[in-house]
Amino acid sequence: MSRVVVIGATGHIGTYLIPRLVRAGHEVIAVSRGTRDPYQPSPAWNDITTITADRDAEDAANAFGPRIAALRPDVVIDLICFTAESARQLVDALRPSRPLLLHCGTIWVHGPALRVPVTEDEPRTAYGDYGTGKAEIEALLHRETMAGGVPSVVLHPGHISGPGWPVITPAGNLDPATWTSLALGKPLALPDSGLGVLHHVHADDVAQAFERALSRPAAIGASFHVVAEQAMTLRGLATGVARWFGREPVLDFVEWAEFERQAGAEHAAVTREHTNRGITASIDRAREVLGYAPRFTTLDALHEALTWLVADGQADVGNQQF
Repeated sequence: MSRVVVIGATGHIGTYLIPRLVRAGHEVIAVSRGTRDPYQPSPAWNDITTITADRDAEDAANAFGPRIAALRPDVVIDLICFTAESARQLVDALRPSRPLLLHCGTIWVHGPALRVPVTEDEPRTAYGDYGTGKAEIEALLHRETMAGGVPSVVLHPGHISGPGWPVITPAGNLDPATWTSLALGKPLALPDSGLGVLHHVHADDVAQAFERALSRPAAIGASFHVVAEQAMTLRGLATGVARWFGREPVLDFVEWAEFERQAGAEHAAVTREHTNRGITASIDRAREVLGYAPRFTTLDALHEALTWLVADGQADVGNQQF
């Protein structure tokens, strides 16, 4: 089994990945800022080594990469790298020992889709700091691998969902009022006839893909989409959620200006940011090379998320059962 260092261990993915790695018999070192516990409890957390580190501060001192390399990992799983400079520092430090590096990217390395489903071979047309940063990291890691340096694999999740945090709603944003409208049969405004596309994924399915990539030599040097079996339109998501409450959704298809008026400028901007890309990501490569098999549909993932949000008081569905 391997000595695995997980950077960003207590976040969405790490919450599910750490127990998987422990159950598989790996020696796990969990690196995080130490500011929160994992979203889900597990006895596996008693069987790991934990290290507290402020990556931003240590990157500024060019100390983070050497600190990770000093842990003598066989595998490094990097869940919280957002700039090419941060990735470069880590790779430079790891190059002498050449452990396998698994990096968490995003389907937002793709800009607006020209063909669907979008494959990993599509040109990178990302825009915005997040997507372009991840695309630059991906290119850097692939160049490093091709040059015979640190071997890497890049996994690109969709909209990560699950219990413990707010998730992207059927309106394409984080407005909790969306859940209330669908649960109580109130009108819900949607732009573009509700045909904007979102591609969610449950955090445990992302963890599954990382676990599989760890032991697949054929994956080295490649990128993989990690999403649910099917993408869904806003209209489809709204319909699925409303039916949990025994209802058909009351949908108000409006122009963008009216949607912004009803949803508010901040929520409308998030919806536009999510739906303008129109990404339906192919998982064919992940299936074939990693053996990836998502356990959760988009609606399964959202059901778990909403159950937690209601219990935590972050979403109001009245007295409705679902």
